[in-house]
Amino acid sequence: QPSHPLGKRVEKGGQMYRGFTKMPHVQYIHTEASESLCGLKLEVNKYQYLLTGRVYDGKMYTGLCNFVERWDQLTLSQRKGLNYRYHLGCNCKIKPCYYLPCFVTSKNECLWTDMLSNFGYPGYQSKHYACIRQKGGYCSWYRGWASPDKSIINATDP
Repeated sequence: QPSHPLGKRVEKGGQMYRGFTKMPHVQYIHTEASESLCGLKLEVNKYQYLLTGRVYDGKMYTGLCNFVERWDQLTLSQRKGLNYRYHLGCNCKIKPCYYLPCFVTSKNECLWTDMLSNFGYPGYQSKHYACIRQKGGYCSWYRGWASPDKSIINATDP
């Protein structure tokens, strides 16, 4: 049953990781009515999903152009990142590298090279690393389980 002239409700409830200031409680997530308009088809009573999207006019929207993945298909690093690490990179920028050579232009950038070998998604950096701010304000890719510290990160890691 459509809840928006061009959309439908896809899921009720769930946990929100960010966006509490714009929307403190999410009851429904909306998507376009058909896949041709980037609408999602989810098995809502069978799987849990990680959904990204936008808030517009007090409603949460998502679609095929947003990052959407079944929770059980995420790597352990991605799940840990959502719960513990990704917020440490809110002041960092991820700079995509489409072809070589690529360079960071400021200390708050992490160079994303998944585009070179996996056409952007899903790549090794996306699945196993988090871009976080280190000591001195520099951002870099981090994978380890200990507290982030610039001195323990191998500079050759992606």
